[in-house]
Amino acid sequence: MTAAGSFDDDVARVLARLRPGEVVTYGEVAAEAGHPGAARAVGRFLSRSDGSQPWWRVVTSTGRLVPGLEAEHARRLRAEGVDVDEVAGRATPPKPGAATRRMTS
Repeated sequence: MTAAGSFDDDVARVLARLRPGEVVTYGEVAAEAGHPGAARAVGRFLSRSDGSQPWWRVVTSTGRLVPGLEAEHARRLRAEGVDVDEVAGRATPPKPGAATRRMTS
């Protein structure tokens, strides 16, 4: 975590390090950015972004896709090799621990 008031910068740095095909949860992004418990704030950050952030690589803790954007979310994830159950509106959950990324600054 960096100086107070830099939540957006902290989250953007985590998102910038996500590789194609890598899926993480909002909570994992928040924790890796140094703001544990701020999953909803990560969602708000992504909803305000201009599309420059890889929002499609982030799902809920149950793998749920973005409401209202499920088809686009699924399309982008599939293009990166991620399994998606479009009927359920969820990315196929990775094996335990597979989605969690431990990154260093």
